[in-house]
Amino acid sequence: MDNLEPKEVLKFLSCVNDLKHLPRRGWIDNNISNHETISGHMYAMGLMTFLLGNDSKLDRLKCLQLALVHDLAESIVGDITPADNIPVDEKHRREDEAMIDITSHIGDSGKFIYSLYKEYEAKQTPEAKFVKDLDMFDLLFTAFNYEKRDKEPNKCQLFFDAVAEKVQNPFVQKLVSEINEQRKIIANETVSGESV
Repeated sequence: MDNLEPKEVLKFLSCVNDLKHLPRRGWIDNNISNHETISGHMYAMGLMTFLLGNDSKLDRLKCLQLALVHDLAESIVGDITPADNIPVDEKHRREDEAMIDITSHIGDSGKFIYSLYKEYEAKQTPEAKFVKDLDMFDLLFTAFNYEKRDKEPNKCQLFFDAVAEKVQNPFVQKLVSEINEQRKIIANETVSGESV
């Protein structure tokens, strides 16, 4: 750390700090009020890595690290959503350039963060695949909570349609199934006039 230039470290930390205030665009596009920020999403994913027991074959620390850096590029490029109609390869190009910029300020630590980002993007390692499942699960869990909070069952169905079937990890699949069961109960209660 002693060889890091404080001015450069502050540039890196400014990018990280921006994520505390940048909303996740999907919620805005779908008229969800009082929604989470990008860093709130990353924090939730980070906490979910603690669900991995000591007997897990996955490296919990690596999963935590991947969760904490996977959306860091959004501090520069913003939260690009399908509604933006930006081709996937262009989205990845922009995010890669942003990550090179962000991580260039902190030497070897930056190189490590960039390597984590590339691992997540490649989704080849078991840890990266698991963290991608957490990414999708957090979207569904958050959508479910907004539906309950706003007393609007199935308002966020498009998110479930987009990602629920893509989850691969068996435990995360069980969590998604449980959310779907609870959504059905709430929707039935609403139709029958019971309070949610």
